[in-house]
Amino acid sequence: MLSKLIEELRKRPLEELLEEAWMIRKKNFSDFLGIAVPSSKTYKMKHYQNRKNSFVNISITGNDCELNCEHCQRKLLTSMIPAMNSEELIHLGDKLLLKGCKGVLISGGSNEKGSVPLLNHFEGIRYLKERGLKVIVHTGLVSVETAKMLKNAEVDQVLLDIIGSRETIRDVYHLDQEPEVFEKTLRILKDQGLSIAPHIVIGLHFGKILGEYEALRIISEIKPEVIVLVVLSPLEGTAMTNFETPAPEEIARICAIARIINKNTKITFGCAKPPKIKGITEKLIIRAGVNTISFPMDETIDFAKSLSLEVVFKELCCSLI
Repeated sequence: MLSKLIEELRKRPLEELLEEAWMIRKKNFSDFLGIAVPSSKTYKMKHYQNRKNSFVNISITGNDCELNCEHCQRKLLTSMIPAMNSEELIHLGDKLLLKGCKGVLISGGSNEKGSVPLLNHFEGIRYLKERGLKVIVHTGLVSVETAKMLKNAEVDQVLLDIIGSRETIRDVYHLDQEPEVFEKTLRILKDQGLSIAPHIVIGLHFGKILGEYEALRIISEIKPEVIVLVVLSPLEGTAMTNFETPAPEEIARICAIARIINKNTKITFGCAKPPKIKGITEKLIIRAGVNTISFPMDETIDFAKSLSLEVVFKELCCSLI
């Protein structure tokens, strides 16, 4: 069973895991290392500078979220462009296209059931696709009806955080649900033929490692096209402001195990990562066999090149590279 394999891998020395993960990457993938630098953040470094408005984040709920999760408390929504209905999405899309936009992430706050209320936005989402934009959607939990709508809108990809701990679902997300409901959502999306990019937030439970390996098991059994790993980055003004994040070595262990049990699946390391441990973490996760990394430091790029990786910058979300 996969659960038993994961438990056995967790007991092995980190260096041994990194070596195996790196060999798997070398065997099954090219030496390409994608560097994701969408314009949701300004990136101005020695090796590259991204352009404003190339890939933007949109909230269909504005700053509203009924869950008010402990790690976000609506803070992340404030950095997104609001578009509350299809008419506003269409108008915003036209404006962004004039500014050279190539793609959007459509997200928003969740309702009390853990779902982003997407159903009434079909016309707007479909219009963005018809105009040639890349469209990825962060959904939360979904119904079959919502999944069918997204398929009919021809979105490029669906993003979803997978939580493997009942305690985290309750105490962080304020949802009365079990991890199985996230597995059900993944299966609904996949059954509709949608491209899925499940995310694991390492350290989501107030900086502790709690349900990450169960989330990895769930995702690995579904066999998505790509797995996205991010790390809790405590936001000012939230309940997690002063909590410690997982150690770089623990982050690397999860990445390496993800690579070992998903030998042919793209694994990306997303935007969220704590600044204090960013440098050492990025080097370790490259050794752990990731295919793409978001907003890396200059020293990380230099390290990747020292491993003979071909670094390619793209102004897209990491899951699309």
